[in-house]
Amino acid sequence: MKKTITLMAFVIMTICSLNIKAQESTSWTTGVDLYSSYVWRGAKFGSGPAMQPTLKYTNGGFSIGAWGSYCFSTNEATEADLFASYGVSLGEKSSLTFAVTDYYFPTAEYFDGDSHYFEPMITIGLGKLSLAGAYMTNAEDVYFEAGLAAGPVTLFAGAGDGQYTKDTNFNLCNVGLKTSKSLKISDSFSIPVSGSVILNPSTEQFHIVVGISL
Repeated sequence: MKKTITLMAFVIMTICSLNIKAQESTSWTTGVDLYSSYVWRGAKFGSGPAMQPTLKYTNGGFSIGAWGSYCFSTNEATEADLFASYGVSLGEKSSLTFAVTDYYFPTAEYFDGDSHYFEPMITIGLGKLSLAGAYMTNAEDVYFEAGLAAGPVTLFAGAGDGQYTKDTNFNLCNVGLKTSKSLKISDSFSIPVSGSVILNPSTEQFHIVVGISL
């Protein structure tokens, strides 16, 4: 519990120290994604389609919000996360984003410190190339991912250790491609549709996922 309080205090102090200009645009957004299955960093969670709601507040480069995942078939892999991020531009096509996520699984009591997993993450955007690194503090797992936009698709490759691989050793665990399009319903309404093909070389699992955003 002390670790939880310390990390939450760090997040709050980080947020309070940000120099957010009053004239920058602010917004509240909410939505829900519906996916054929929940696959995260090469691993499938749950046994059926998943509903993933989001609520987010944005002020300039700063965002804070909540994200969850709920399977239609069982309560397995139920997840309710809090996150905060801050992004800055490094040039015309470059950016740097720092984020902290509190992963929580509602099968455990919320105020039990062992039921939360905290992860700081850094993402660098360099034109069509993106690089990300994350460290799960409680589990001491690391994860790195590179993505490359190539026309209508994005190619990605991720590697990690611990929970991400079959033998817990560092290895490739999330390789594939993803794409998206807008499905036009009427002249004034369309639905974003996305799809991914994912291979986990470590566990030798292959996944195909499609989803819509509302």
